[in-house]
Amino acid sequence: LDVQQQRTLEAICEVHPVLKQVHRLAQRFVQMIRDRCNEGYDTWLADVAGSDVRYLRTFAEELQSDDAAVRAALISPWSNGQTEGPVNRLKMLKRQMDGRANFDLLRLRVLYQPSAFT
Repeated sequence: LDVQQQRTLEAICEVHPVLKQVHRLAQRFVQMIRDRCNEGYDTWLADVAGSDVRYLRTFAEELQSDDAAVRAALISPWSNGQTEGPVNRLKMLKRQMDGRANFDLLRLRVLYQPSAFT
């Protein structure tokens, strides 16, 4: 954050202490992801469980429902992010067709590359 953004954040946190708690917990989680370190994860979960923010508690509960995958994601250098775009595009094409066409048309739509000159 630049200086002005930092001042604005501090002013908001003074008026709304819950937002200060949300910001602090969110920053801790982001730092764990950036550092690829899950050492503070259990402490973070406990702090979120004790927070007054229902949305954070729900988020933490969802993370705990797939705990092994979250812990692996926190420490692993690997990601499936590169596949998410093509998979999302394929699902969108299938939804658009809504069962009205067969596999051959779906294949053509997936492989279609619009010309850069049209």
